[in-house]
Amino acid sequence: MDRRAFLGTMASGLLAAPLAVEAQQAGRVTHIGFLSPSSLSDPRTRTFVETFRQGLRELGWVEDQNMTIEYRWAEEKTERLPDLARDLVRLKVDVVVASTSPAVQAAKQATGTIPIVMTNAGDAVATGFVANIARPEANITGLSMMGGELVSKQLQILKEVVPNLSRVALLWNPTNSSNAPQLRHAQEAARTLGVRLQPLEVRGPGEIEGVFATMTRARAGAVMVLLDSMLVANRARIAEFAAKSRLPGIYGLTDYAKAGGLVAYGPNVADMHRQAATYVDKILKGRKPTDLPIEQPTKFELVINLKTAKALGLTIPQSLLQRADQVIE
Repeated sequence: MDRRAFLGTMASGLLAAPLAVEAQQAGRVTHIGFLSPSSLSDPRTRTFVETFRQGLRELGWVEDQNMTIEYRWAEEKTERLPDLARDLVRLKVDVVVASTSPAVQAAKQATGTIPIVMTNAGDAVATGFVANIARPEANITGLSMMGGELVSKQLQILKEVVPNLSRVALLWNPTNSSNAPQLRHAQEAARTLGVRLQPLEVRGPGEIEGVFATMTRARAGAVMVLLDSMLVANRARIAEFAAKSRLPGIYGLTDYAKAGGLVAYGPNVADMHRQAATYVDKILKGRKPTDLPIEQPTKFELVINLKTAKALGLTIPQSLLQRADQVIE
């Protein structure tokens, strides 16, 4: 389905929803900006957008009746985000929804007055977006992932899968402001678990094959991938190289396991976009970002790909399988 058809289909599905009382009374159309480094050609992105729009519909916001959404997609080129953010500011949107840390960073640099709602973003304090999640200052609020707890849990799961694991290669993108804090947490967790971490920078898709060659030469026993929009956009290639290198992998988004990765543990990102709609609703009804504490994900998913485990000659512990939300066979 192409982008125009997709958006048209979703818009038609929203027409039956009740109008928001405030907008009905004012007779004003509200303008929402949506900024993302992703591409609408990615099915996961379409799912997130649909979930966000569904959340708005449930709260009475109907596109082309009492609100419009201005979408800006960087098409996997994060360097485009600052210009796209400035474009939304020029349009004088009422609120900007920024999906992922690079989008939040671009929106923050573009405006200090228009409210910004984060979703699918890294640790808001560690990345410097806010100083206090309970009472965020300035114009930023929304949903922030638990970077430290997440990577620690992922390494623990990896050790369950490969008990004798001693060396883990870690892919991270230094251009993503949320990746450095994640890396520090991963290094702390690795020391606690008695695992040696081998951080490998990946700044673009062209570097993926090379880093897998590097980790193979270094005799890595497994691979871990930090949360990053560029890396997840290349999840199928990463899973393919991990399989060719016969490396068990742990990933922070379930999309990796569905693309052939071994194990994924992380937040339900679609649910985060649904929750973002509630922030937008509150702001459009008069609440200030400083009055809305930043929330952390409440839904996490563990997905195990048994087909990949079998190809790698691994036996997944029954205790782990019993905790899984989904097992791919």
